[in-house]
Amino acid sequence: MPELPDITAYIHALQSRIVGQPLKRVRLTSPFLLRTAQPPLADAEGRTVLQLRRIGKRIAFGVEGGLWLVLHLMIAGRLHWRPPEAKLSGRQNLAAFDFPKGSLVLTEAGSKRRASLHVLAGQEGLRSIDPGGIDVFASDSSAFRAALMTENRTLKRALTDPRLLSGIGNAYSDEILHAAQLSPVALTHKLNDQQWQTLFAATLETLEKWINKLRAEADNTFPEKVTAFRQGMAVHGRFNQPCPRCGEKIQRIRYADNETNYCPRCQTNGKLLADRSLSRLLKSDWPKTLDELEALKRR
Repeated sequence: MPELPDITAYIHALQSRIVGQPLKRVRLTSPFLLRTAQPPLADAEGRTVLQLRRIGKRIAFGVEGGLWLVLHLMIAGRLHWRPPEAKLSGRQNLAAFDFPKGSLVLTEAGSKRRASLHVLAGQEGLRSIDPGGIDVFASDSSAFRAALMTENRTLKRALTDPRLLSGIGNAYSDEILHAAQLSPVALTHKLNDQQWQTLFAATLETLEKWINKLRAEADNTFPEKVTAFRQGMAVHGRFNQPCPRCGEKIQRIRYADNETNYCPRCQTNGKLLADRSLSRLLKSDWPKTLDELEALKRR
């Protein structure tokens, strides 16, 4: 799922392409994409785009008359900049937003249709879809700590809860926790003052690093290949590869459609975190440390 750095790159690339330009037409090929009936989507057509805004992991297009078109790409939705009046052929093409200079095309891989488009009126309409998480760049360490300590949650869950923090998901939470050298399953109520300072600094530094990198790339070309697994990431998507800090093999916890990647040596004092699905099967045989894992492999 595109997260804060990816959404920022999209907005950066779109700024010069559509702001100040009229939205000539919106073409939908999927009836499931549009999730609102009022105001009608047709009301936005012909109006000039005045601004772009990020709301969590959503992209909001503000047009004349106080209307907002809000896109949530979900897991597999992606944006593409195509020539004007681009043809929408193939099942993956869900919509096209036609402008004088080109068409912004929304695609979604796979058979499930999770991406969504909302047409909303005014600031009140925008607030209705905002999960409420704080913008880490607009907060300080005290506000950051207070938000994550609302409940006693694991750090992984707290960082990715859109009600607590805005725009952070599975990929960048892995990178943040590795930078902070903290376990993904450490509980928020158990962290000391120094750990909170370290986590806040790591969050800012990690997000800023990737925002700058992706925005620089978007200066040259539209971000057509947005992915959760990027070259240069420390742990996310790097299972069994060496940790760039210590050289130990990256481990993972898999659950549902997600996985958490971490370095046992840097983040969990050498302890392996049990995969829930496997631990139910293996129980006491599931290795708890790196040494136990290596011993298990050798059997």
